[in-house]
Amino acid sequence: MQTVEGGLREQHKARRRARILEATRELLREGPESVITAERIAERAEVAPATVYNLVGSRDKIWEALAAGFMDELEHRLAALGDGDPREVVRSTVLLFAGDPVVSRRMVREWEESGLVLDRSPLTQLRRAMADARTQGLLRADVDTDALAAVVGTSCVGALHQWVVHLIDDDRFLARALFALDVALAAAAADPCREQLLAPLRTRGAV
Repeated sequence: MQTVEGGLREQHKARRRARILEATRELLREGPESVITAERIAERAEVAPATVYNLVGSRDKIWEALAAGFMDELEHRLAALGDGDPREVVRSTVLLFAGDPVVSRRMVREWEESGLVLDRSPLTQLRRAMADARTQGLLRADVDTDALAAVVGTSCVGALHQWVVHLIDDDRFLARALFALDVALAAAAADPCREQLLAPLRTRGAV
């Protein structure tokens, strides 16, 4: 059993860690291309530089921790929606990154493993939503929904990286992510739902 003292110590560490990450976000928003060092973060967070290393880690670990913060927020938003709609999973993911563009762009550019940025929350949520769609009869019973979700996730990571380097704007980022999802859903549609799942693609083509 954890002692009261141990519990308070962990809470104090968690608060300092949260302060370190928020200080990093503040510094990024103030200077999107500025050099982010442990010393600058520590000064803003009012902790020692060693505390930054001890509670978060190296610079790459800082980017990883910022990515985890995005995923925590995404899980919170999706839990609040609670409807398990694959389109809402994709839409919420894009809007989350686009809503804090300075931090998200820098994090994706700098983090060595940024290709994994969507692997936790959105991919997990998308797998669940795809499986629910199969259970509801929207998708064929023989469809591997995990593989389908992985394909959509890969397309969304590609769109994210295009957005990060300003090849596409927010609207195109969302459109490309939803297009990947709509193609996957249409390809796996159960016969009774085929027209329903093809409709977004036909509408997009008409536009």
